[in-house]
Amino acid sequence: MLRVEPGEGGYVVRIRVLVVDDHRIFAESLAAALAAEPDVDVFAAGSGPAALRCLERAAGDGRRYDVMLVDADLGGGLPTTRPAVPVHEGDEEGLVDGISLVAGVRSAQPAVRTVVLAEKDDPRRAALALQAGASGWVAKDCSLSRLLTVIRGVLRDETHLPPALLTGVLKELTAARRHRTESERLVESLTPREREVLRCMVAGLGRKAVAERLFLSPHTVRTHMQNVLGKLGVHSTLAAVALARRAGVGPAELTGDVVERGGQLA
Repeated sequence: MLRVEPGEGGYVVRIRVLVVDDHRIFAESLAAALAAEPDVDVFAAGSGPAALRCLERAAGDGRRYDVMLVDADLGGGLPTTRPAVPVHEGDEEGLVDGISLVAGVRSAQPAVRTVVLAEKDDPRRAALALQAGASGWVAKDCSLSRLLTVIRGVLRDETHLPPALLTGVLKELTAARRHRTESERLVESLTPREREVLRCMVAGLGRKAVAERLFLSPHTVRTHMQNVLGKLGVHSTLAAVALARRAGVGPAELTGDVVERGGQLA
């Protein structure tokens, strides 16, 4: 939520920005440049888990971030030098890549606008970022004025892409939509019981756990799983799960203890 605070000559609408980048010098420089703007409050995080903690704390304090700037290559390596501005460290929770972080934030805090910062133009990854919920894709070497234009633009629900990427991104999104449509058609060919089994597979349940959940025998579940693979035209559980996700099939809700995970189809 944007904040209106007293300032010189009137009131200033303040923008809270979170920079997420594990390249310390870049994070330090960008945070310092943005902090020089009279209407921007900027903080930085050095990893995906650290960024999520910052977002959660800010939301709990009633001071949500407005925009998150995230490195497209987040997670490529841990930092080794400490910057002058406070950049929260990654820890034992592990690394989170940039596009996965965008998707997680979009799900947990949809009011936060995200912009991906990239070393180079990549239509496929830019399309994936937009599908994950990003509002923009910007080159890391763009000017500060350009970046500020994007930050203010996404707060007006604009989507920002470099002009050179537009055609490639549109092709990628069109192809993804075509694949999704085909995946949806295949999933629709399943029986209701087979769809239940597929949702259990998406949730990561193995054959024994699916049998206990659906009150079926392991042999029956094996038959259903084989039918699912055959109808979807794939040869492995992982491929079936990937296709199901493209079709928008979510995981079964796990309300009890999971007896077995990651079982393989024999």
